[in-house]
Amino acid sequence: MKPQHKKKERVRQRMKPQGLTAKRKKPGGGYFRKYAFLHLMVLPGLIYFLVFKYTPMYGLIIAFKNYRGAAGGLQGIFQADWVGLDNFITFFKSVYFTRVLRNTLLISFYRIIFMFPAPVLLALMINEIGNRHAKKTVQTITYMPYFLSWVVVAGLMNILLSPTSGPINAILEKIGLEPIYFMGDSRYFRSMLVISEIWKNIGYSSIVYLAAISTIDQEQFEAARVDGANRLQQIRYITLPAISGIVAVMLILSVGRILDDNFEQILNMYSPAVYEVSDVFETYIYRSGIVDGNFSYTAAVGLFKSFIALLLIWGTDRVTKKLGSDGLF
Repeated sequence: MKPQHKKKERVRQRMKPQGLTAKRKKPGGGYFRKYAFLHLMVLPGLIYFLVFKYTPMYGLIIAFKNYRGAAGGLQGIFQADWVGLDNFITFFKSVYFTRVLRNTLLISFYRIIFMFPAPVLLALMINEIGNRHAKKTVQTITYMPYFLSWVVVAGLMNILLSPTSGPINAILEKIGLEPIYFMGDSRYFRSMLVISEIWKNIGYSSIVYLAAISTIDQEQFEAARVDGANRLQQIRYITLPAISGIVAVMLILSVGRILDDNFEQILNMYSPAVYEVSDVFETYIYRSGIVDGNFSYTAAVGLFKSFIALLLIWGTDRVTKKLGSDGLF
């Protein structure tokens, strides 16, 4: 080899990164040891889902058996008589099937239509507040109701909407209208559910959208202002397209949780007078299963409810993909 070529070879060897000459370690135990702290952070969540979500799924077998609860004990799950689909057929033929299914879907539909867009709109409005202290004040005020339990919220609703001593009905009487029993009238109860949930959760639910808005490149807004775009045009052509992905994902997750989220609210606010318009799967399962002890029957009802939730998630994911979003799956 010529001296000139040897010199070039030495230069290339010096310039070559040392890391490239080392052998790459195969993924395995070293990877988990390297990120052991991060895996430990995930471990409590994995244990929670394993213990409270996946392990109890075996208990769904009682939906196909005649399980007698405390009388049979834990062994009764294995020893109970197999009845097949009898529990499902009993539910489908009962007078509660149509009522519970209708109320669940209607209340869920109202919550999606009115509750889901509310935090998005609030996040957009908070983002437009120029004064930093005013923005923090608005955020704090809107977050506070989230930390109230539904027991407290239901008590406040009953006090404010009382037909005899409530301030709302007092105002109605002053303007010449008759008092309305909002919490005991089937015509108004669903509206009270939606309004109370918006008031309680709108601030907390807006956090994720505010976080998404904060990641938008500010140069886009500056360029839009230079081109003469006003505030509404900036929101329409910059902000909303930028957060459309997170909005689609949150919509799918909201639809998946929507059959479960309203149990505590309805349980604390409803009464026998409004069962016809407020009785949903969760409240019916509570009364029939926990109170009356019909475990196998209500397990079948709960399994059917989970099937409906799965269809809602799948349908929402398909719709969001049709609209141009990535979806969840």
